[in-house]
Amino acid sequence: MVRNKILLVIVLVLSSILLTSCFSVGIEKAKYTVISKEGNFEVRQYQPQIVAETIVDSDFDKAGNIAFRRLFDYISGNNRTKESISMTAPVNQSNESEKISMTAPVNQQKSEDKWVVSFLVPSKYTLETIPEPLDSNVTIREIPSQTIAAVRYSGTWSKKRYESHKSKLEQFISDKELQIIGEPIFARYDPPFQLWFLRRNEVLIPVKE
Repeated sequence: MVRNKILLVIVLVLSSILLTSCFSVGIEKAKYTVISKEGNFEVRQYQPQIVAETIVDSDFDKAGNIAFRRLFDYISGNNRTKESISMTAPVNQSNESEKISMTAPVNQQKSEDKWVVSFLVPSKYTLETIPEPLDSNVTIREIPSQTIAAVRYSGTWSKKRYESHKSKLEQFISDKELQIIGEPIFARYDPPFQLWFLRRNEVLIPVKE
């Protein structure tokens, strides 16, 4: 009886791991080329990106949750599409909500005493075709190609772990004699329900090419 309960628990845990691990499969991720790698540290060249972002006046831990709801609402249909579509007959003009695919990571970056949180827009969109947000707190902008130093780690999304890995990355940048040219970014690749030890988290810092 006890053995059967233990086996059931093991099966449930393994099933949870499989389901949460599969969530990110097929999700479009930010595109970059690795210039150099040393353990969990990398220097990357990122392609230009279009992001949907929002600014949150909150502390580190709450900012991500507040922003996630705004941005998730946007990609789930809280947006406006105004597009002329040519057909055989007639020519239709639509004004409707459009669902936008989830991407990874979700980036969180400090701006004065606030936090800027952003989603990567799927690459099929341009600034001209991306649906306009209905929430004035959500904006769309393009980020040019940039060089980024990164450190990857798993675990919780706590400020303590973020600060610890940020310090390690700053030391790595100093050791490599690179020049920091932007604010650190906290990148989360997984949804909140992902098991903490399976999460992919990163600290990213823009550096001079």
